[in-house]
Parts: sequence; structure tokens; C-alpha cells
Amino acid sequence: MDSEKAVCLVAPLGYPARRLLSVWSRLGFHQVPSGHSTRVRNVVIFNHPDWYLALTVGLLLGAALFAGRLAGMLHLPRVTAYLLVGVALGPHTPLLGLVEWCAARMGYLISLTGSHIPEEHLAYLEPVGNFAIALVLFNMGCHFPLSRFRRIIKRLIPISCGEMLVTMLLVTCGLCLLGVFRSETGVNWQLAVLFGALALATAPATTVLVLKETRSEGPVTEFTTGLVVLNNLVSVIVFELLFVLVHATRGAEVSIGSEYLDLTQNLASATLLGVLAGLVVSFFCGTLPSTRWLVLLTAVIAPLMAVCELLQVPYLLTFLAMGTTVASTSEVADEISQTLDRLTSLLCVVFFVIHGAAMDLGKLWAAGAVGIAYIVLRGAGKYLGTYLTANAHRDGPQVKQWLGSTLLSQAGAAIALSAIAVERDQVLGQQLQDIILGTVVFFEIVGPIMVRTAVLRAGEMPVAAAIMHTTDSPVGQFRSMVFQIMKSFGLNPLQGNPADRLDVDRVMRRNVKPLLAGAHLDEVLIHMEHSHDNTYPVVNDDNELIGTIRYPDVRDVIFEPSAKMLVTAEDLAVPTKKFLNQEQTLGDAWDVLKNGRDDCAVVVTTDDPHRYVGVVRRRDLLRLLSHDINQDQPVDEPAT
Repeated sequence: MDSEKAVCLVAPLGYPARRLLSVWSRLGFHQVPSGHSTRVRNVVIFNHPDWYLALTVGLLLGAALFAGRLAGMLHLPRVTAYLLVGVALGPHTPLLGLVEWCAARMGYLISLTGSHIPEEHLAYLEPVGNFAIALVLFNMGCHFPLSRFRRIIKRLIPISCGEMLVTMLLVTCGLCLLGVFRSETGVNWQLAVLFGALALATAPATTVLVLKETRSEGPVTEFTTGLVVLNNLVSVIVFELLFVLVHATRGAEVSIGSEYLDLTQNLASATLLGVLAGLVVSFFCGTLPSTRWLVLLTAVIAPLMAVCELLQVPYLLTFLAMGTTVASTSEVADEISQTLDRLTSLLCVVFFVIHGAAMDLGKLWAAGAVGIAYIVLRGAGKYLGTYLTANAHRDGPQVKQWLGSTLLSQAGAAIALSAIAVERDQVLGQQLQDIILGTVVFFEIVGPIMVRTAVLRAGEMPVAAAIMHTTDSPVGQFRSMVFQIMKSFGLNPLQGNPADRLDVDRVMRRNVKPLLAGAHLDEVLIHMEHSHDNTYPVVNDDNELIGTIRYPDVRDVIFEPSAKMLVTAEDLAVPTKKFLNQEQTLGDAWDVLKNGRDDCAVVVTTDDPHRYVGVVRRRDLLRLLSHDINQDQPVDEPAT
């Protein structure tokens, strides 16, 4: 029996347990004598079945779906939830040890060694994650045609140079001082310089997907996307240049001129590959029907990834150049990008979950003083660099205040460069990699939260992304399923009453709380988030109806935090022209709703002034009326 795949449960077994043991043995349980305690009679060992890759994928996606829903309720980015799912289910999960400790406190001995997602499955899924990154980079390039890049480059270059210069100086000088005052850390000027170059990189997938999730628009979003591109390109170039110099100072025999020539050739090759692939996609997307675009894009991107791997050129530059070429040469660039959206969303879930599974929380602790210093210095450099170089009058106060907060995420580029350093210099590279792998845990969890907070506070996120609004509740969905099942068996929930003759009072929802006219914007948004309707009655202090607020009218409005205390529900309400009273029938309610946009009809008292009573929902009416219509339809007789 493989001890690493065994789950040992020690507990007193009485008669019921012995009866179950015969059944359990068929499922893989085995009974062995304990002998370790006079109170514990038996040991039950369960060999869990081998993990199948399909089971792993299903478990990861299911857990990610649930976690993404929970993240929406907590107003957190879904990317953070996916990463935490990977941490919880991956080989470095702390949950297994926590369960063992809790069981021990309750008098049970449980060994859960190996009861996590197998590492080899993560290796199998790694190409899927790489493909997802390629799609994200291509999509990013599609939103940056040369015309747009030329428009913002004059404003972007000063901010980019200032941010990178301040970040690199702070990290390099700060770590040098740490090495001087705490020699036990082992940090010298060579390590500090390379850490300064790595600090420039910003995770493109994490940052861009959070921006896409928030549907943000504005200068902070635009500058963030541009800086992510420039930061990663400059980080690769600066790291390569500095590593050659550092390697030479450590006594290695290197040709600086030859190394720099190879770097130039790699960058040129990556750009050329991207441009050629972009031209191919632009041409064939113009000749093929849109239903075949996804096949075409996959057929181009997948082998292009292999070519980049074989030639060892930076695929970041390749797919950015490919997307920019498509955006600059095709009239359907937006449609091409939208074609990839659903596939990208699915693959990115897989990428972030396996990326989270590869993260080891223990390495964050092991990074020690050097890791803490790197986190603090890099964060300060990103914020101060953009704050000092952004012009509040030219770029806007939001850019000056919030842009630096969007650049904290760090993962792929920094990890890849540290791995290259290990290959070239084992001792120096290992020191770099240990710290980077530890600090990435912090930056990847905190970074997405800061991106969402920044675009929200900058007033670039629409209401629909700022709140979590759903149109049905679990209870409502269950009720709908029960109703459909009853209809399928020919049962009439209305007990034979014609639906259109029922009084409104029969199906009216009385528990729908209205908004008070004086409610501030933040109260209105909270009400929308907790409501499953798209129409919200607004009443005064005497419960008299003064109008309604419609979610479709405000969902695309940019959320401005400064307006929370200035705008009230009365300002957003639209006078209600059509409403119902309690004595009208459902047929009258359908007449009110069938030609309108509202999903609810407001019910008021018959007497004037009309006081709010409740609402009749469109979906409730449709269920009732469709049942009544189906009951009246004649059965087709077979032709003779």
C-alpha cells in the first residue's frame, strides 16, 4: 500500500461501524489492527483512487466557478479567487495540515498526505495556461493599433520613464543598504541591481483581465495597459543587459558584444514573427466567414508558440506585435477580438488556478527580510514613480493618484527571467529565484485587488461592474423548476382558474422593499445589489409612489465615488406612467408589461394618493399565462 496515497482514520469502531466496514472495503477501505492505544480499537485506511486528469479539470473549474461567485459577492476580482482556489487545492495547500490538526483535536488521527491535485496534472495543464497568456497578449495588442499608440505615446513615455527609474533606484539602493547593514541576508550590489531590473515587470494577464472584468474606461485604464506593455519589454531588455555585466564581474568568460547582438536579434525575430502572423490573420479573416475565425486563430497561435519556444525569443513581444498588426491592418479587429473572448475566459480560469497551485505560501515566509524589503520598495517605487511624473493638469488627478496602484501584480516575466538566471549562474540565479517565487505570492493576491480599487476610485468603472446584480435568486430558480416540472406532468398550480382573470393581489410580491426618495447613491447601489429585479419603486416618507429607477438605465453609468452623497434616489427616479391597483386582473398587468421595458409592474392602492403596495413580476406572469395558454391549446389530430 502506498503510504503517500493513504488516508488513515483512527476511531473506536462499534457495531454500526463494523457493519459499514464490509461496505467500505468494497470502496477501498481496509481494516488493520492498531496496537497504538488501548482506547483506539481499529485503524481504517482508505486508499483514494488515482486522480484522473478529467477529474482534476472538473474539480478545478467547479471550485473556481463557486469562488468567482463568492468573490463577486465580496467585491473582489475573480482573478484573486481563482488564484486562491489553486492555492487551496494545489500541492502546497495549507488546508490539509489544518484538517489534520482539527481532527487531532477531536480525537481522530488523519493522514492526508498526497490528497491534493497531483503535480503531474499541473504540468499537463501548463500548455493550456501558456496558450491562455498568448490569447491575452494578442487581445491586448488588438486594442493598441499604431494610431492609438501614437496618440498616447507622448504622454506615456514620461510617466513610464519616471516610474521605472524610481522603482529601479529604490529597489537597488534599498537592497544594497539592507546588505550593508544586515550582511547575513547575503545581498550584494550584483543581486540588488538584478532585483531592480526584475521589479520593473508587471504581470500582463492578471492586470489586463481585471481591467476587462471591471469594464473600466478612462485615462487610468489606458495608461495602465500601455505601461504594462512597456514595463515588461524594458524589464526583459534591462535584465539581459545588466546580467551580462554582472556575470562578467563574477569572473565568467562572456562576450558582451556577442550577448547584446543576440538580444537584438531575438527582439527583432520576435517582432517579425508577430507582424507576419498578424498579416496572415488579417488577410484570412477578411476572406473566411466569421464562424471559422476561431479555428484560424488557433491554427496560427498554437504553432507560433512552438516557434517562439524553439527559437527562444520573447513570446510577449511576438503576440503583442501580432495583435497590434491585426488592429492596424484589419477592419474587423474588434470582431476578431470578441471571437476569442469566450475561449480566453475559459482558458484563463485554468491558467490562474494552476498558477495559484504552483504558489507556495511557505516561500513568502522563507523570503524573510529581503522579501519584505523587495515588496515594500517595489510598491513604493511604482506609486511614487507615477505620482511624481504624472501631470495632474495634463493627465488628470485620478492618473496621478491611482495609476501606480494598478502596476503591483508580478508573475510570469519575473519568474521566467529568474529561471534564466539560474541556468546561467546557479548560485546567483537561485538567490534571485527564491525571493521572486516568495514575493510573487503577495503581488499576485494583492495586485488584482489594488487594480480594481484603483479604477473604482478613479471613477472609471460602470455601475454594473461595481456591484453584483442578479435577476433571480436560488429560491426563485427552484420555484421555477418546480413549476416547470408540474407543467410537464399536466398539473395545474392554479387549480383550474383562468390566469388572465386572477386578481393582481393573487401573485403580487408584497415583500419587495421600495427605495426612499432621500436615499443616497450608495444606498441605491446596495439596494440594486441585493434585489433580483431590474425595476425599483421610489416612494416618499408617506409611502406614496413618486417614480421608478430602472437598472438598464444606470448600469452603464460610470460609478463616481464623489457623487455618493450628492445624488439621491429621487434624482434617478423616472415618473411612473403605468401602474396597477389591487383590483385589476393579471390580464391588465400583462397589458402594462408586454410593450414596456420594465420587468415589474408597480401595484398601488386604488384611492388617491396612490400608496405603494407591491410589484407583479413579468416572469411570474409569463409562467402563469403560458400555462393557461398551453391548457387551452387543442391537440393536433393525426391526418387521415
